Amino acid sequence: MELEQLIKLINVVSDSKLTEFKYETEEICIKMGKKEDVKVVTAEMPTQTAALPVVQPAASVTAEALPEETQASQQEGSLVTSPLVGTFYAAPAEDAEPFVKVGDKVKKGQVLAIVEAMKLMNEIESEYDGTVAEILVENAQGVEYGQPLFRIQ
Repeated sequence: MELEQLIKLINVVSDSKLTEFKYETEEICIKMGKKEDVKVVTAEMPTQTAALPVVQPAASVTAEALPEETQASQQEGSLVTSPLVGTFYAAPAEDAEPFVKVGDKVKKGQVLAIVEAMKLMNEIESEYDGTVAEILVENAQGVEYGQPLFRIQ
């Protein structure tokens, strides 16, 4: 799930009357609840956990409130997430071709991108065999720990 989609989801939950919301797939589990007009949002990955505290008015949401394209993209494929905070690079050099493009077939262990952190270049490898269905971040964009980078089908 992209950060923008997560923010939209939080806002929809905030504007509703639900007191608790949970969305879960094989790759991600998002739970939102509210206490005393304060909402805390936590996103959990099976192999790693990322917490995103958000203080907003109490709220709730139903799956029908999400855009259809968001629901569809969350249900199909497996996500490759960033193992660290840094800068995402789609290619090994500025003038080089990207490691992968949407539609490319990939194998488990194949390099998909680089995340630079503290002047160290960290190769991001595919955790799955399949086809690159979506690249969820832009070249040279800052990324967070656990942030989805690619969707592999």
